[in-house]
Amino acid sequence: MLEDLDLHSITDARARELVRQLLNLLEAVMADLRAAQAENQRLCDEINRHKGEQGRPTIHPNTPPPPLKDHSSEQERRTPKTWTKGCKTERIRIDREQVAQVDPDRLPSDAEFKGYEDVVVQDVLFRTDNVLFHKEKFYSPSQHQTYLASLPPSYHGQFGPGIRSLALVFYYGARMSEPKVAELLRSVGVQISDGQVSNMLIKDHTVFHAEKAALYQAGLASSPWQHLDDTSTRGNGQNGYCHIVCNPLYTAYFTTATKDRLTIIDVLTNHRPRRFLINAEALGCLEAFGLSVVRRQQLVQGLGETIDDATMHVLLDTHLPGLGPQQRKWILDATAVAAYHAELEWPVVRLLVCDDAPQFTVVTEELALCWVHEGRHYKKLTPYFPHHRALVEAFGQRFWTYYDQLLAYRERPTPEEAARLAGEFETLFSTITGYDALDERIAKTRTKKGCLLMVLTHPEIPLHNNPAELGARARVRKRDVSFGPRTREGATAWDTFMTLAETATKLGVSFYHYIQDRVSGTYQMPALADLIEERAKVLNLGASWNTS
Repeated sequence: MLEDLDLHSITDARARELVRQLLNLLEAVMADLRAAQAENQRLCDEINRHKGEQGRPTIHPNTPPPPLKDHSSEQERRTPKTWTKGCKTERIRIDREQVAQVDPDRLPSDAEFKGYEDVVVQDVLFRTDNVLFHKEKFYSPSQHQTYLASLPPSYHGQFGPGIRSLALVFYYGARMSEPKVAELLRSVGVQISDGQVSNMLIKDHTVFHAEKAALYQAGLASSPWQHLDDTSTRGNGQNGYCHIVCNPLYTAYFTTATKDRLTIIDVLTNHRPRRFLINAEALGCLEAFGLSVVRRQQLVQGLGETIDDATMHVLLDTHLPGLGPQQRKWILDATAVAAYHAELEWPVVRLLVCDDAPQFTVVTEELALCWVHEGRHYKKLTPYFPHHRALVEAFGQRFWTYYDQLLAYRERPTPEEAARLAGEFETLFSTITGYDALDERIAKTRTKKGCLLMVLTHPEIPLHNNPAELGARARVRKRDVSFGPRTREGATAWDTFMTLAETATKLGVSFYHYIQDRVSGTYQMPALADLIEERAKVLNLGASWNTS
């Protein structure tokens, strides 16, 4: 009976409302029941593990459900392609040529030479290239000094540039584990210990750290908008976070212990010394946060120039004694944001494309929320009654139809279409379905109108945060293989080389050749920062800002 229930068929208004309330009440009861069952199963599994047994396995159905139209991040990342087999011979660099001869014994007496038929075969060599250097040594009796020849610039210590380059590419580019890198090198005859491999991967990389800083600055300057996301990571057994900042030209990684608003500003400024500024913007932000008028008036005494971290804390202790931790956090956040917006020596991000995590708010002048993240909230609704499931499915189709209209608008933006879409947003997210959980979710989406419709003002920005999620996925895959760095130096190396690897891929640069070029000291390949600056001029990622 419930499967065929249609509330509109109930003619009595009071009865219809009563049934609607009962259905919603039962939905709440079923949701609590599912949560209790899941928690009970989790506790049972934990008890079994303590007893040395295993928890309940996850068994997937034999037949997957039929595929539906999906706007998830995974589906967004797939670009439909028509497969055609192209000729790749022209793109293959020829390293050497060799004549394949016909055995003379096979040829008849009247065989005539008709030239050659070319065949290109690709291959690589992976072997040792151990060099015994005979360093010339001279002695000058008059100077009482010995003169000893130096090794070629690319050779330092026991291992040449080839081994050092491959170790970095295997570990960071191919995401191999450290023991497997050592095992592979030893398999071809390299005499190397695990400790030497570890040092090779994380130590003495000042040049690469400088290149990361340069490309990050160039990436921030290439566009007034950036993607931002984070994922959990562990360092030396402690939980932390990896922040991913990116746009179409680069991807940068930053590992931190926290992910509050001050940390976000640290990331966006590449961990430059913290600065704070008490001005009208900061006071307005504090009013929005809810700081009392008395406290704001006390803070006015500190109006002035930008100050450093130590001075700011002294000012708070002197002029605002007895601050609670939340009030102190508000003040530090607001004044740090004001100082960031007033920055003149570093590119300031004007718009972030991200999810609706609270630490991302206020940091930039404008905020664009990810539609795919918003759509996931609706996917999480798991109603018990078929009538409610039908309501969720119907609204989901309307949600993604509207999303498709926004995609079309990005291709051909006009003021008239922007006005129409803004009005349609109000209509769509004012819908009342009668299913309370869905109606609450719709109302929450409506409150985010300005951030979700930022694309109407800036049609060059994406509607989703998938690029940052792809960057986070790369860190997750590395984390799955290597767990996490054990030192601060190791975390910095992870961030630097993953930044270089992901950025090189976006720019169409061979990560292997780039690393080999830098390790060998030839520097024939252009810096990634220079490539970003060149591409930014062509792509013009800040179109609407440039024309405003």
